[in-house]
Amino acid sequence: MTASLPRQAVPPDEPPRPPEDRRHVIRRRALTLLIIVLLIGVPAGYLAISASQSRDSGKDKEAKYSATGLTAAWPSKVQRRLYHVPIPHPSNKVAYYETNNWKTSRLYVQFQTTHAGLEEFLAGIGLGQGDLKKGEITIGSRDQEVTGWRFAGPGARTGDNFGLVRDRKNPTPTLHVVVNTQNPLYPMVYVVSRTTP
Repeated sequence: MTASLPRQAVPPDEPPRPPEDRRHVIRRRALTLLIIVLLIGVPAGYLAISASQSRDSGKDKEAKYSATGLTAAWPSKVQRRLYHVPIPHPSNKVAYYETNNWKTSRLYVQFQTTHAGLEEFLAGIGLGQGDLKKGEITIGSRDQEVTGWRFAGPGARTGDNFGLVRDRKNPTPTLHVVVNTQNPLYPMVYVVSRTTP
């Protein structure tokens, strides 16, 4: 004979509760589900939208420069040191592209900076503002083709461009620099650093 468990007794001061109404159960579960969705779904949705916008912004910038071979970022410290391209702080619109073959290595860099930043850059390569020659385009058409840089043509004014060549003996890189002053406050600097091992 099996023993049955005793029924749980209701405390004497508490009246027995009637069974819960089915509509009330459904409403309570729906409310619980809604709270869970709000606590988990809203932050997850926000994160997904934020990530998508960030990715799209990066893709736009990447697409803009990948058409020209440039990468919208700072070259590494090692690249800047090897190619003797001291990008000053502050700088923006920084982009670069590196090519290597058995004969020649090149680093293409562009950046926009202040006049003090331009002075800092020129001092970093051992030159000054007086070495810039008005109207000189020292970056050749082959290098312009690689990067998509245009220093002549519709809308370009020759007087806005200043150029110089920092010629050095191999393996120290030779720098071809063009400074565009179309924006009088923030000059745009274009550099091709070339070395032959």
